[in-house]
Amino acid sequence: ESFARVASTFGGIAGIAASAGVLPANALPSEETPRVTTRMGGLLERYQDQRGWVILAPSGWNKFEGEVGAYDVKWQDLVDPKENIKVSSTPVKSTTTSISALLGEGENALSGVEELGKKLAAKRNAKLVAASERLTDDVLFYEFDFALDDGTHQLLSLSVSKGKIWSLDANTTEKRWSKREEMYKNVLGSFMPKLS
Repeated sequence: ESFARVASTFGGIAGIAASAGVLPANALPSEETPRVTTRMGGLLERYQDQRGWVILAPSGWNKFEGEVGAYDVKWQDLVDPKENIKVSSTPVKSTTTSISALLGEGENALSGVEELGKKLAAKRNAKLVAASERLTDDVLFYEFDFALDDGTHQLLSLSVSKGKIWSLDANTTEKRWSKREEMYKNVLGSFMPKLS
């Protein structure tokens, strides 16, 4: 469901930007951020997908394989199904090589990751808590922190690799956010849509 909302937003933004094939000159952060590798004392375990991506996923959570249009892989807490992590992908033009293409260009271009975050927040009836970008292993990630009106807290990471937009979202209730924040940030920081 959340990926469908992201994809519908990108339909307009990415379609224009991807067809142009031109990226802003200052699209990449100046410093490389290392990938997260901590397993948090066994709370996380390495998962390598046959489609060529890797992540540290929660140990002991139920794992579900793809639901078309919703996610490629989902991990869900055994006790509270509102606590889940989903990896989704959607194809983009082969000329799209960076998530910064989602900002667009010309007079309709978004000014940066913060403005894109506000647009995504508005689409999901949420408050944008934070928006940032990082460069890890030559892949640019846009990361967003949302507080949704329905009491859900969501972290969202977007990137482009291998001709796809990759979306990783981690959800929990606002009440449990303080207990899940560190783990979710480690999961997002470990995700790499290519094997290295």
